[in-house]
Amino acid sequence: MNPIGPMMWEHRLIEKMLRLFDGEIRKINKNVKIDTVFIDTAVDFIRMYADRTHHGKEEDILFRELAKKQLSPEHARIMDELVEEHKYSRQVVGKLVAAKERYLKGEDTSREVIACLKELAQFYPVHIEKEDKHFFYPCMDYFTKAEQDQMLSEFYEFDRNMIHEKYRKVVDQITAPSA
Repeated sequence: MNPIGPMMWEHRLIEKMLRLFDGEIRKINKNVKIDTVFIDTAVDFIRMYADRTHHGKEEDILFRELAKKQLSPEHARIMDELVEEHKYSRQVVGKLVAAKERYLKGEDTSREVIACLKELAQFYPVHIEKEDKHFFYPCMDYFTKAEQDQMLSEFYEFDRNMIHEKYRKVVDQITAPSA
């Protein structure tokens, strides 16, 4: 297996989560009520799985290794775009969190929450298609089989450590003194 296999599997799970957003948008429109548990779950999924785990492997491993290669201008441009797109998704998630927090304080932020959910649901499929169809496969040509195997091994180690990182943060948040 080459390193893009696990990343493409991750894309399928991200797409599955995003499909749930439409149902949540319909519920918000119908009830003018935000399910904050759903929003918290979606935010956790996007931050920990899509961003920290998936984008983390891309940025911290794949892109790092690609930066050592003489990339074509097109591949260098796409890699730069992908990094910017990752930053953009983090901003949208930040807006979603802020809207949810204001909702909990009594403000009607349903339109803003819907806008953020729609933006993420529209953004990610285009981003994923760019990676799957225009970047991942051609970029594997820059690596030898041994380099790909090493990268795949590093991906597995990265994933193995993610669960520990997540739950260290959970415990730290619970035990942190209130501000």
